[in-house]
Amino acid sequence: MKIAVLSRAPQAYSTQRLRAAALQRGHNVKVLNTLRFAIDLTSDEPDLHYRGRQLSDYDAILPRIGNSITYFGTAVVRQFEQMDVYTPNTANGISSARDKLRANQILSRHNIAMPPTAFVRNRADVRPAIERVGGAPVVIKLLEGTQGIGVILAPQVKVAEAIIETLHSTKQNVLIQKFIAESRGRDIRALVVGDRVVAAMRRSAAGDEFRSNVHRGGSVEAIELDPVYERAAVRSAQIMGLRVAGVDMLEGDEGPLVMEVNSSPGLQGIETATKLDVAGAIIDYIAGQVAFPEIDVRQRLTVSTGYGVAELMVHGAADLVGKTLGEAGLWERDITVLTLHRGVSVIPNPRKHVVLEPDDRLFCFGKLDEMRSMIPERRRRRAKVRRLPKQPLSE
Repeated sequence: MKIAVLSRAPQAYSTQRLRAAALQRGHNVKVLNTLRFAIDLTSDEPDLHYRGRQLSDYDAILPRIGNSITYFGTAVVRQFEQMDVYTPNTANGISSARDKLRANQILSRHNIAMPPTAFVRNRADVRPAIERVGGAPVVIKLLEGTQGIGVILAPQVKVAEAIIETLHSTKQNVLIQKFIAESRGRDIRALVVGDRVVAAMRRSAAGDEFRSNVHRGGSVEAIELDPVYERAAVRSAQIMGLRVAGVDMLEGDEGPLVMEVNSSPGLQGIETATKLDVAGAIIDYIAGQVAFPEIDVRQRLTVSTGYGVAELMVHGAADLVGKTLGEAGLWERDITVLTLHRGVSVIPNPRKHVVLEPDDRLFCFGKLDEMRSMIPERRRRRAKVRRLPKQPLSE
């Protein structure tokens, strides 16, 4: 297998370990500077140039896209995808994970438990947002921050308002997030490869520091991950479109709370803590996928006129509840159910005898007009009415 590691830091630990793991397994591997690519859109076939020359053929790439070059880096990854070169992390997945707000929106849509979070821009909305996430203390996060930089703990509402106002004045966008006191300055990093967690560690903050990042002086220890945490990590990575990811979770009173899904997780801390060959697991996974890779169905299938992919919510079509997939008549309407999502489980290629339940979600491919006709008229959200306390009657 010929693989390219896209990295601007060839001497970095993670890059070196991935290269060594590939060489150890007999693969041909090159480390290519992401910024030295040129995207060629002039020919009939998608193409790339590297250092002024046409790029040779590769079987797979492994993107290590830094935060400062996300836009150009994902454009290069997308071009590789157009050239049918396998990548475990798609351009869409990297872009979505890199944007903290977008990632939170996607994960919350799929019922992934996270610390209560709010995003506002107007000064008048800050205090209500703090109240909605549970009040002070709150954590304030820059959307562009990495390695714990741009994460601030505000102990009081007035302090939080002052910090947010200052950041807004410098054109910074911030998230307001509930401080999870029970985590006690600790979090869990799970390294997801494919559909499993290959390594996990607990990070603990140093001294009075509440951020547990190793770059902030935190300590690490290997842990055996609870199945509930493993499922949350794998599902979060897959929802984001990532097959190699570091998923950071807090240990809440009611279970895992996902903080972030990292598309370019560092390997040094977790390999040192666990003594596991994480780089090797990544290379082995890629080798297993190259011959028969996954594709982004949203890009490939919607090119057929009148056909595409869509998600049908069973609770939105009440006449489907209690029926089997066969009785629902989907196949007769030229709709194929690819997966059925029920709670945290996913049923691939469900059979016609499966009985539909409330809150099931069907990921389908078929005629868009037919699927559109199955969606009832959208109900308007009812405004929440805040009831005032009863006042005593005056005599």
